[in-house]
Order: sequence, then C-alpha cells, then structure tokens
Amino acid sequence: MTASKLYPASVIKEIDRQYSQDYDISSFQLMKLAARRVVEVILTRYSDIKNAQVFCGSGNNAGDGFLIAAGLADRGWLVQVVLVGDTEKLSDASREAFAVCQNSQAIVQDFEGSVLAGAVLVDALLGLGIRGDVTSAYRSAIMAINAGSGPVVAVDLPSGLQPDSGDVGTACVRASITITFLARKVGLYSQDGPDYAGEIMLADLGLPEALLTKHAAKVLRVLDAPRLPARQNKAHKGHFGHLLVVGGNTGFGGAGLLASEAAVRSGAGLVSVVSREAHRSGFLARCPEVMFRGVTETDDITDLLDRVQAVVLGPGLGQDAWAQNLYRQVIAAGKPLVLDADGLNLLAQAPVPLLDCIMTPHPLEAARLLRRDQVDPDRLAVVGQLQSEYGAVVVLKGAATLVASNSGIAINVLGGPAMATAGMGDVLSGLLGALLAQGEPLSRAAELGVAHHGRAARMATAQQGEVGLLARDVVMQVGRSLSGIVL
Repeated sequence: MTASKLYPASVIKEIDRQYSQDYDISSFQLMKLAARRVVEVILTRYSDIKNAQVFCGSGNNAGDGFLIAAGLADRGWLVQVVLVGDTEKLSDASREAFAVCQNSQAIVQDFEGSVLAGAVLVDALLGLGIRGDVTSAYRSAIMAINAGSGPVVAVDLPSGLQPDSGDVGTACVRASITITFLARKVGLYSQDGPDYAGEIMLADLGLPEALLTKHAAKVLRVLDAPRLPARQNKAHKGHFGHLLVVGGNTGFGGAGLLASEAAVRSGAGLVSVVSREAHRSGFLARCPEVMFRGVTETDDITDLLDRVQAVVLGPGLGQDAWAQNLYRQVIAAGKPLVLDADGLNLLAQAPVPLLDCIMTPHPLEAARLLRRDQVDPDRLAVVGQLQSEYGAVVVLKGAATLVASNSGIAINVLGGPAMATAGMGDVLSGLLGALLAQGEPLSRAAELGVAHHGRAARMATAQQGEVGLLARDVVMQVGRSLSGIVL
C-alpha cells in the first residue's frame, strides 16, 4: 500500500460535502466521476466477460451502481441491475442516476435470490451507508454475491464492512477488487478489511489536495519502518542505553526472556532483567548477554532502577505479592516505561496517569483499563479514550495496531496473521523498551517499534511460512529490520 494516511467515515463525509459546496460540483457529478472510474477498471480487467450484474441498494452507493450499469451497457455489455433497496428512499442524486440507468440498455429487476454465472458482480449495496449489521434482504444479496462464480467489484467499500473498525457482522461481500473514492478508508486496512476488500484501488475523483490537508488532524497516519541512523565507528555500549526488563514470575520465565532477547536484538547497549531466581539458569543458557537478578517478594531494586534509562514492566509478571512489590517500585521510579500484560492489569486495579509511559494493551486489557466487561468494537474510540484517561502513548494491539499520542493516531498495516501466536507481545515490549533506552521519545519509539515489529514478522514469515511462526523467529529479524536490511 502506498497511502500515507487513512480516513474515518466522518471525515470522508465532510470532505464529500465540502467538495460539492466549495467547488460547485454536485453529488450527481461526483457519482458520474466515480462510475466512470469503476467502468474503466472493469473494462480493463474483465474485457473478456462482457456480462455484468449490478446490485444496488437505496443510498448514494446505489447511485454509483446505476451509472456503472448504464456505462457498461453503453459499451455493449449485457447488464442486469438488481434492486435490493427501496427506490422510494433514493436521494435526488441517486434518483437522477436511476433515470439514466432506466434509459440505458441495462435490464432492471428486483432481487430474486440468485446471481448470473460467470458475470462480473458489482456490489453497490451499502458502501459508507452501513448502519450496524446488515438487514435480512441485504444479507441474502451479499450471500448470493459471495456464492457467485464471477469476479466481484465493490464500490467504495465491500457491503457489510464497517468503514472505521474494519469489522464485519453476519455478512460481508468478499470482493476481488474494491475501488474506493476520494480517500482510503480506515476499515479497508483494519481487522477483517484486508480479507474482504481484495485489491484496493483509489479513485480520488479529482479531489483538491487542499481539502485533504484541511482535515489532516483527523486522519490516521500509516506507519512506515525507516532504519535507525547508522552508528558511529567510535560508538560503545554506553551510547545505546541500559534497559531493565521486569517480569517472568513462576512459570512465566519465557515471557521475560523473549522481551529481553528482543531488547538485545533491538540495539539496547545493556539489558538487565529482574525475575524469579529459579529462572537464572534458563536465562544464562539462552541469552548470556542479559544481566540477571533473581529477587524475592521483599527485595528492593531501587539501585538497579537508578542506573537504567528505561524499564519494561509486565511480561510474565503475574499479580501476586512478588509482582505487586516490583510494580510499586517501578511506578515510583518514574523512568520511561513500557507497561504490558499484568503490568496493565495491576494498573487497572488502581488507575493513575502515566505520562512517561507506552502502554501496550490487547483488547481485553483495554477493557479492564476502561473498567468495562468487554472492549468497544470501535477501536479508534477505545485507543483515544485510553490515551486521554492515562496520558500515556497507547499501543492498542490487534490486526492493524493503533498508536495514539498527543499528536494523533497512527495505524500499522505491516505484520500479518502469522503473528497470532504466543509471545509476540513480549517481543514488542522488548523492542519498544530498547528504543526508549536508546533515547527515542515516547511517541517515536512506539511508532518505530510497532512498525518494525510488523516488518520483522513479515521477514520471518517469508523464511518460515505463515503457519507455525514463533515469536523467537521474529526476534531474529528485528535487528535486520531496524538496520534497513530487506529479504
């Protein structure tokens, strides 16, 4: 994907309104521009088919569909328009488009439950007009489209896909190509979006750059993964910071180990770890570069906290007396902090602002931090609420991880489903901590870390395959990604 920004539905609608108002271009004219681009794509990609079935709802998406049908019919295609929505509810622009369609050679009929075999199927059912889950009539049409044998072209958004969250409910069109208008929508690249959108193409409809710039503060920046600056020849380990990893309670030593290994591979000059004494031999055997300290429920680690530049707190920490003792000491120290896993769960029990912190919750942890039983599906709202309440930089993990700071929200489209395995969050925490220890500001460290975590996972997947990827496979690629090496 070449886009540097993604747009929420509310911003797209406002841009659409201002485009019409400020540049004297009507909704019908915008529909004609959109339809023309879709027709061009269909004629280019599927010139050997010459048979199309266009499914139309009752919103502006339907208006696009009516003009697409007329455009294909005018070029000699056999076109059937399938009405799923109520034509009495059409807007003035969509009604004008419907009249154009009726005056063309396209055949217009109500939905009868089936699709034409081998035809290009055009989804102009809902687009941005979706409100909650799809109704039964639309659900039946969507299921019929997905059962068809021909390629599927979605107009603006696959019907059933939530434009901001990327979630789908009971039904969603699974497109071969999605041609999206004006600007790229967040949902196309989040959660279920990539699985349902297929190839994504942007038709900007001649939108002036000034309108996009006007709304820059409300959009999501797409993270990239630039290499870290080259190191000077005279550099030594003291130049790259000392990181402390706190975690690895009884039975969970692997979490602290993965975070520590990731930190070493991410360029931290020194890495110390505080864990249960029972894990000493395992740490030294696996990662002798890490300085290990075994502690009890009453030990004081203030001396170590005084010496480090940053702390990772939480991987495998637990919530018992041992964990609570370490948690209190780390929070009191006020060091730049990465808070993960049970560190977040302990924070949720007694919430306090953490201004010098990167929080890395998954959805369930986010729900606890917001004192809810389950997280809201609107991930943009959730990450914004967490950032506002705690004052921290928030990394809301998941498909298309979100990073929220005072400068706005960024989204990561690197990575992939191979990362859905144990230990990936621990690797991310170690990577983030290493960047903090090297002096990166909180928001910069969060964005760099999330992007390189995803990129390293892609590199590891290219070598290992998607199934069975291990967190430690990603650890081995982190340094390569940060150094700008590509496979």
